[in-house]
Amino acid sequence: MQRAKPIMGSVFKTLRISGALLLLAATAANAQSSWQAKELKASDWPDEIVEETRDEAQDGLPDGLITEHKGGDIARAWYASPTERYAHGALGDAIEAGSLHVETEAGKRLSLVLPRSEVFEDRYPRLADLDGDGTVEIVTIRSSLTKGASVTVYGLDGEAIAEKATTGFYGRKNRWLNIAGIAPFLGIAGNEIAFVQTPHIGGDLFVLRYSRGRLIQFGAGEDFSNHVLGSHEMRLSAVADVDGDGRAELAVPSADRKALRIIGLTAKVSRVSSGSGSANSVVIGHQNDSQGGLKEFARVALPSPIDKAIGIETDRPRGFVVGLEDGSVYLVHQ
Repeated sequence: MQRAKPIMGSVFKTLRISGALLLLAATAANAQSSWQAKELKASDWPDEIVEETRDEAQDGLPDGLITEHKGGDIARAWYASPTERYAHGALGDAIEAGSLHVETEAGKRLSLVLPRSEVFEDRYPRLADLDGDGTVEIVTIRSSLTKGASVTVYGLDGEAIAEKATTGFYGRKNRWLNIAGIAPFLGIAGNEIAFVQTPHIGGDLFVLRYSRGRLIQFGAGEDFSNHVLGSHEMRLSAVADVDGDGRAELAVPSADRKALRIIGLTAKVSRVSSGSGSANSVVIGHQNDSQGGLKEFARVALPSPIDKAIGIETDRPRGFVVGLEDGSVYLVHQ
């Protein structure tokens, strides 16, 4: 049995290099078949379900990690400058990051320091080519001390780290978000960003496309959570192509974390509209569905809330592996 692998971080990098998404279903025809939960032997799995293999960020956050990427202009990224100026503690302590650091493919190290009114309320940056142009973007969770969290995208501008796009801050302090996945949810060149806003108090899922310095919304839905308040574990989600159509789908818990939801995009890309630059400014061509632009393939109930990293099982039956608060482990599969 192969151990579960995360889509984010270093394993996400490996899947991107391969140029293919893991297929959990051989054909689209069986994608609509019933999903179910099968209990696994908990002792066969590590405590966190998905082992963390990334290196710790030296002289950075106490729990900070280094994200690596092969190909493009950025090779590594991490946070540093620990600070207690934002006493929210969503990730288990009041220590956040005041700076972002990258190492370029050429080996040059660059840094960006936030103003004292902001922090990175995050453990590791995410590296991905969002728009398919061959350069790497840096996806972060940046928070204002008075206005809460945002998704903010950075990239290289010559020999400097520059802001490329942002959702803007939530509007109220102590309101956080967690990145759920970065993958080709639209099935076109590049990758989209999925995140859950306020995962502890009735979370909303958004899927955004980065284009020409803007973040464009392609999907939104309610009743999600991908984090336990006070936990360092940020990987309560996983990405795979469940129906074999070349688009990624997202496995993310319900708001009470007692069910695993399998979600895909129904949006059809016909154009990229010019908008105001707000993450909520444009929704393009979604089909009829109950939650704008999103399709729910399945919602599988579980006996206890999910509280560990969600993994992917590649042996048959293929599916998503979830660890629960009661210590049990389940495979959610078709």
